[in-house]
Amino acid sequence: MASVTEPVSDPPALTVERATKTFGETVAVREASFEVERGEILALLGPSGCGKTTTLRLLAGFERPDNGAVRISGETVVDATLWRPPEQRRIGMVPQDFALFPHLSVGDNVAFGLPNGHRAWWTRPVRRLRRAAAPARVAEMLELVGLAGFADRFPHELSGGEAQRVALARALAPEPAAVLLDEPFSNLDQNLRASLRLAMRGILKAADTAAVFVTHDREEALSLADRVAVMRDGRIEQIGSPDDIYYRPQTRFIGTFVGDANILPGRRLRSGAETELGFVVLPDPPAVEDGDTFDILLRPEQLALKPAAPDDPARANVISSEYYGHDQVVRVRLPSGAEVEARLRTEVVWHPDDPVTVVVLDDAIAFPR
Repeated sequence: MASVTEPVSDPPALTVERATKTFGETVAVREASFEVERGEILALLGPSGCGKTTTLRLLAGFERPDNGAVRISGETVVDATLWRPPEQRRIGMVPQDFALFPHLSVGDNVAFGLPNGHRAWWTRPVRRLRRAAAPARVAEMLELVGLAGFADRFPHELSGGEAQRVALARALAPEPAAVLLDEPFSNLDQNLRASLRLAMRGILKAADTAAVFVTHDREEALSLADRVAVMRDGRIEQIGSPDDIYYRPQTRFIGTFVGDANILPGRRLRSGAETELGFVVLPDPPAVEDGDTFDILLRPEQLALKPAAPDDPARANVISSEYYGHDQVVRVRLPSGAEVEARLRTEVVWHPDDPVTVVVLDDAIAFPR
């Protein structure tokens, strides 16, 4: 009987195993481990100084880890005995300031990253691009990023969003295994960021390359990435889908960092908790006895308001309301004096001192004190 050969899956585009990097007595990255598949977008999210940019530099080869390993498409580029410099890693880089050459045209900027035969990682026949193919590749990349016809322009003639796309086209032109982006939207006008995030995601998906980008902006991470790695003090505290990170944070820090959060005390009661807002369901209740106390987290959009009767013991009062057109954020003072925020639609506009009852719409997350 003939044996059936199992199909061999491709290795991840990027693999990081227990990477650690110190600067003097400061540990910038602590045993970071993760994988990024081809076509996947991973965000490294965290506050300033958490180690996310250092992690990106370890991938690019700008820094060498003290311990751990980095693999690109299954091939080791750094471990205890090996270190390949940036030019020998199939990695594209989009720096924070885009770093376009001002004296070169857009087309020449994109062509700058194409191989000319002296780069070791382009010597393999399967990866070699002939110099004669450069104009076609440049045209293909500019078409991909939505800048067809821009080849003869110069960087000073571009908007910030257009310059970003040129930098991305240059990084993608040599067909890297992965592209790294350092705070890709920090130099752009706030009004442009939402549309450019959507465009950036479309470009990266069309290129079918792995991408890792660094950001401290939770909105960027949740809207652009397929998975998010939240970092704190050099460690990756949680890695998962945007939905997991937002609605199922594993630590209180993650819960409060990735989104607005209401934190209230709760008392364990069966499969949930008794709180000032009433009984709330806990899908993953902590391992404590009934009657024990802990903190619960509720997002503002998990709360609703309704007018309160004068004799309602749960009566609360509106403190303030911020109106945004599509929704409003209403701050409420509970009978105990605690304050919570509710994010609501605008069919009813609430005003300071309005008497309200706060209603919980969804399950909560619990954290030990």
